[in-house]
Amino acid sequence: MRDQFHDQLDSVFDDLAAICRQVETAVSQATKALMTGDVILAEQVISADADIDRARERVEESSFTLLSLQQPVAGDLRTVVAALRMVSELERMGDLSVHVAKIARLRVPEIAVPEAARETMQRMAVVAEDMVVRVSQIITTRDVEAAIALGRDDEEMDQLRRTSFAELLSDDWKDGVEAAVDIALLGRYYERIADHAVSVANRVVFVVTGESPRAAS
Repeated sequence: MRDQFHDQLDSVFDDLAAICRQVETAVSQATKALMTGDVILAEQVISADADIDRARERVEESSFTLLSLQQPVAGDLRTVVAALRMVSELERMGDLSVHVAKIARLRVPEIAVPEAARETMQRMAVVAEDMVVRVSQIITTRDVEAAIALGRDDEEMDQLRRTSFAELLSDDWKDGVEAAVDIALLGRYYERIADHAVSVANRVVFVVTGESPRAAS
């Protein structure tokens, strides 16, 4: 029975990694739609979010079934509860990708990101996507060192967010209030994707070690 239970736990984590890969696709496609004004791609990101929602529901159902039927304790209980929290974070990352796609769609036939903000916003997107890719690997391997490193590397996103604000507040900003609002929102969306990725990685550390990442490091 315990072997079957742990197989089911492993299956839940496989599902989490699969959702993370869906989020990776969403972030990548939303960014491409944003930078090119591709309304069809933006619509695909928005529509595909329903698949992430359904996958989240399946993980929740599996986790609740394990809780009710197996009544796990100690480390096993920690793992199931962490899975429930992680899937919620992953779903939110998908939602944030949809927000990016909706800004892209709203500004078509124009491109939402003006030239003055393009370099910083593109880098924020690259960092966010890289963090999603890495957290998918962390979920699969339960690599504590990689999870701790991800948290440390989040500093680049924080610095990019500060740079973006400086660009918006600069006297050189000539693109108006509407574009400034878009850029402020987009910066927030990418920053939150990164924050959720770090949170998921931290939960993996807790599953494996029973400690917070700071204590584990």
